[in-house]
Amino acid sequence: MNIIDLEKYPAPDLVIEVANSSLSDAQGEKLILYENIGVVEYWIVDVQNVKIIALSVVDGGSKQIRESLVLPGLKIALLDEALQHSRNMNQRLVGSWLMEKFQQ
Repeated sequence: MNIIDLEKYPAPDLVIEVANSSLSDAQGEKLILYENIGVVEYWIVDVQNVKIIALSVVDGGSKQIRESLVLPGLKIALLDEALQHSRNMNQRLVGSWLMEKFQQ
């Protein structure tokens, strides 16, 4: 694993973790890491339960959010719905559906 020099490169505003078998890692060890380095927002895609857990990182802690702060106006429920559609539709159709929702 490469170590990133946070003095030279700032922490990202948004980190998205896809957790299939590593949900406890994503909600534990990795969450603490991202809180400590100053990530603004952290999303966990819970593959098993088909949902997205979105967290805002503030003052070294985190809280669950319903709308992105990094991508203003983006509701996490819409992403949950797209994730659920991806179980029954091909990716192109999900992308089209999502673009239609963004334009409304």
